[in-house]
Amino acid sequence: MIKLTLKDGSILEVAEGTLAIDAIKGLSQGLAKAALCVKLDEEVCDVFTAIQADCNFTVLTADDAEGLRTLRHTASHVLAQAVKKLYPDAKLAIGPAIDNGFYYDFDTEEAFDSESLKAIEKEMKRIVDQNHKLERFTLPRAEAINLMREKGESYKVELIEDLPEDAELSFYKQGDFVDLCAGPHAPSTGKVRAFKLLSATGAYWRGDAKNKMLRRIYGTAFAKQEDLAAHLEQLEEAKRRDHNKLGRELELFTTSEIIGQGLPIMLPKGAKILQILQRFVEDEEARRGWQQTKTPYMAKRELYKVSGHWDHYLDGMFVMGDPDAEGEVFALRPMTCPFQYQAYLNRARSYRDLPLRYNETSTLFRNEASGEMHGLIRVRQFTISEGHLMCTPEQLEDEFRGCLEVAIFMLKTLGLYEDVSYRFSQWDPADTEKYIGTVEQWDEAQGIMKKILDHLEIPYKIGVGEAAFYGPKLDIQIKNVHGKEDTLITIQIDQMLAEKFGMEYTDRDGEKKNPYIIHRTSLGCYERTLALLIEKYAGAFPVWLAPVQAKILPISDRQLDYAYEVKSELEKIGMRVEVDTRNEKIGYKIREAQMEKVPYMLVVGDKECEDRTIAVRKRGFGDQGAIAIDTFCAMIKEDNDTKAIW
Repeated sequence: MIKLTLKDGSILEVAEGTLAIDAIKGLSQGLAKAALCVKLDEEVCDVFTAIQADCNFTVLTADDAEGLRTLRHTASHVLAQAVKKLYPDAKLAIGPAIDNGFYYDFDTEEAFDSESLKAIEKEMKRIVDQNHKLERFTLPRAEAINLMREKGESYKVELIEDLPEDAELSFYKQGDFVDLCAGPHAPSTGKVRAFKLLSATGAYWRGDAKNKMLRRIYGTAFAKQEDLAAHLEQLEEAKRRDHNKLGRELELFTTSEIIGQGLPIMLPKGAKILQILQRFVEDEEARRGWQQTKTPYMAKRELYKVSGHWDHYLDGMFVMGDPDAEGEVFALRPMTCPFQYQAYLNRARSYRDLPLRYNETSTLFRNEASGEMHGLIRVRQFTISEGHLMCTPEQLEDEFRGCLEVAIFMLKTLGLYEDVSYRFSQWDPADTEKYIGTVEQWDEAQGIMKKILDHLEIPYKIGVGEAAFYGPKLDIQIKNVHGKEDTLITIQIDQMLAEKFGMEYTDRDGEKKNPYIIHRTSLGCYERTLALLIEKYAGAFPVWLAPVQAKILPISDRQLDYAYEVKSELEKIGMRVEVDTRNEKIGYKIREAQMEKVPYMLVVGDKECEDRTIAVRKRGFGDQGAIAIDTFCAMIKEDNDTKAIW
């Protein structure tokens, strides 16, 4: 007999070799019906797995993240089976579960359109109704290759050939369909009841633009129809908030093919928001003791060789000419750190100079892959609230805390604080070629950061392999409306580059020492922040960020002089105001202003002119009645000065 320790700490004894599903039935028939997979200690397995030893035993259903992921993985196999039924010549590539659903890549001459997806969905429903059991079997590598060759699955053969000679490969069979897969899977296709195919697009094999473009189908799946319906509604809301669509409709930014991908053009309204954000950040940083620098957009390769970027980041840089050419070779900067180090090196430093905080509104250039770019989220030229702080070891924790405090202040002011999570990004000791420094240096740097994060009680998750090549970092993560996670703000500890650049200070004991360096952003990339704000507020920005804070709507030309008088009074207190002078009905003007998501609409007619008032309509709150000009000026100024969110 073996002992299974359940989630509540109780023990279930079963015979060695008992199938997990039979153990579950011993607990509850209802639980056995809902079970999608099990966790044996830390390994997620099929419910048909034979249990061979004592272990922690957890039953996973669709209410668990791993259970739902297993369901979606099975849905991807149902999709593949349906496509093979309808398109027998299609070749299978890969089909994983992803955060919000699943996808499968196919090599087929025929592109998938909306009608294709409907037909595939219909075939998938037939497969689900047939309730095929998913049966796992294994083969030695050579036999696995032969099986896939017989089936004409060249992509599967390529995957297998990349594995070691002695590898044993697992397959899953459902009805007459067989696929190479590590699993785990739901017990049967009948579990995939609530699903929807969402889109079809292209994807390069193995994500490499040098390889063939495949056809990718995205879908999602849930255990219940009501969960699927809620998710589809959420997707529709995401489409309504998508910054790529909304930002263009509100004329915040645009793009041009003749300029190039990942190089957005900020239109006047979008540029105004970025200007407001930049001034806010720079003023706040100055208040907290940061000194602004202005450094070049490019440098000779020798600078990047000292920093290590030439060896570790060259593929992400825009180099002018042949990087191996003789003479001077220049590259656009992908970061500002080695430039600001030259400011530090401008003169000899003492411990009395530290901490030394340099900030810069930096325009950077990174050669992102075409498939990675998306609207303003990921671009090739962007502007960032960058900074580098040089300090003594004794000052490190307080200065790190200060960097975190300013980041949190920015997030709270913008209304994004509740949307973020924290990642402690560490190096991958199994791939040391990606990094500079020794194991001892990395252990020390990561140990210092862990101590600081734990002391500050930051609720972080660990990201192995996510560190910068020169040091660990705290990444403040955020998701866009489509659920894709990106880094918004980062704070890094670096004890290596100071030595490489010869950065020293004279300590109290007269000894020369290298400072610790904190690389940080206080708001991150302005373009990415703007994208997230568009999606957060669906384009209805808080008053202090709105490119147009109030729009004055005269009912007729008779009120134009008074409208401009109101505009002048508002501009005296620094407000951004427009007058709609078009010869249109007032209802049309109001609707247009509402579509533009202007916070305040100020209607002026004959009565308002006579009474020296304005009829105020507040976005989201409707008609506020007639208000005296000075009263309204005080109202909007308070909204602006307090950076109120409503």
